[in-house]
Amino acid sequence: MDTFEFIQRLAVALAIGLIIGIERGWKQREEQEGERAAGLRTLALAGLLGGVWGGLARALGDWGVVALGFAFAVFTAGIVVFRLRELEHAKSYGATTAVAAMLAFSLGAFAMVDMVAAAAAAVATATLLALKTMLHAWLKRLTWEELRAGLVLLAMTVILLPILPNREVGPLGAINPHEIWLMTITIAAMSFAGYVAIRFAGSERGVVLSGLAGGLVSSTVVTLTMAKLAHDHPERQRLCASASLLSSTVMAVRVLVVASVFNFALARWLLPPLAAAVFVQFLFSGMLLRWGLDADKAMLQPLELKNPFDLGVVLGFGALLTVVMVLAKALTLWTGTTSVLALGAASGIADVDAITLSMARLARADLSVETAALAVLLALAVNSVSKVVLGTMTGGRAFGAMLGAGTALAVAAALGALWLAASWLQASQGS
Repeated sequence: MDTFEFIQRLAVALAIGLIIGIERGWKQREEQEGERAAGLRTLALAGLLGGVWGGLARALGDWGVVALGFAFAVFTAGIVVFRLRELEHAKSYGATTAVAAMLAFSLGAFAMVDMVAAAAAAVATATLLALKTMLHAWLKRLTWEELRAGLVLLAMTVILLPILPNREVGPLGAINPHEIWLMTITIAAMSFAGYVAIRFAGSERGVVLSGLAGGLVSSTVVTLTMAKLAHDHPERQRLCASASLLSSTVMAVRVLVVASVFNFALARWLLPPLAAAVFVQFLFSGMLLRWGLDADKAMLQPLELKNPFDLGVVLGFGALLTVVMVLAKALTLWTGTTSVLALGAASGIADVDAITLSMARLARADLSVETAALAVLLALAVNSVSKVVLGTMTGGRAFGAMLGAGTALAVAAALGALWLAASWLQASQGS
C-alpha cells in the first residue's frame, strides 16, 4: 500500500467516525459540554484511531493483528468506563453509545481492508441509530402473530432455502425443491405485503384499499368478504362490487409480476391480454365506485385478513405447486399441449399462482411459451368466473351481475388484445 492509498483509507476511516458521530451528537445536542461519553469528535477520532491501528495490523502481519485486538480492548474498556459514569450521573441505562463507539473503531480498522464495505456498514449503523423512535413505535404495534410470521419467513428464506437441492428430483424429474420453495417464499412475501398494507393503513381508507391490498393476498377472499357485506348492506352493493373487481385487477398484475420474475418470455406473451383486461376492469370498477359513493357516503367495514404466514397455508401452497408441476410435466410428455390447457382451466378454480409458476418453469424447456401463456390465461378466466359464481351465491343476483359484467368486459378485452398480438406477430414473421 503506497502513501496515497493509505491516506485515502484513513480519510474513509475518519468519515466513518463522522457519520456515526453526527447521529450520536445530534441525539445528545442538548447535553452540556463534558456530559457526553462519546459525541461527534470522540466518534470521529475513534474511526481515525481504528484506521491507524488497522493500517499497522496490515503492515505488521500476525503481530499487528494481535496489537489491533489489544488496542480495541483498551479502547472499549475506556469507553465503557466513561459511559458508566455518564449513566450514573443521568440515572439511566443504555449500551447503544458504547456499541456505536466500538463499531466506529472497528469499521475504521476494516476500512484498511475494504473501504466500500466499511463505509456501507457505517451508513447502515447511523441509519439504524436514527430510526430509534420509529422502531420502538413499530414494536409497540407489532402483534405476536406478526412476529411469528416474520420469523417463519426468515426461517424459510435463510435456513431452509440454502440447504434444499437445486436440481430436478422425483418422478419425471419434474420437482426442483429449491425452485418450489423459492416460489413459495415469493408468493408468501407478496401476500404479506397486502397484509401489512391493511394492517398499518387502517380502516379509514375503506373499500378501495381493501380491494387493492386484498388482491395481493387473495382476490377470492376479497370477493367473498365483499359479497357478504353486499348481502348485509344492499345499499353498498356497487361499492362492494368495485372492491372485488379492483382485487381482480391486482391479481392480474400479480400474475404478470410473478411470470416476469421466473420467465420473462412468458411475461411478454401475457402482457397484452392482461394489460387490456386490467385497463377495462379498472375503468368499470371506477365507475361502480363513483356511483356507489354518490349513492352512499358511509364507510365500509374494514377487510379482515388472516395472517398469510400460517404454516399450514404455506405448506399447502407448496404441496399444491408440487402436484401441479408433476401433472403439468406428465401431461406435456404423454399427451401434448391439450391436456396442459385443461390443467390450467382446472387449476384456476382454486388458485392461479401455482399454475403460473408451473408454466413459467415448463416454458423454459418442455413447453412452448404460447401454450404456457394460454394455460395461464385460461386459469385466470376460470378463476374470474368462479368468483362471479361465488359472489352471486353469497351476495345475491345484483352483486353477481355487476361482477359478471366487469369480468365479461375484461375477458373480451383480453381476447381482443391476444388476437391483435398474435396477428401482429404472424405479420412480422411473414414479412
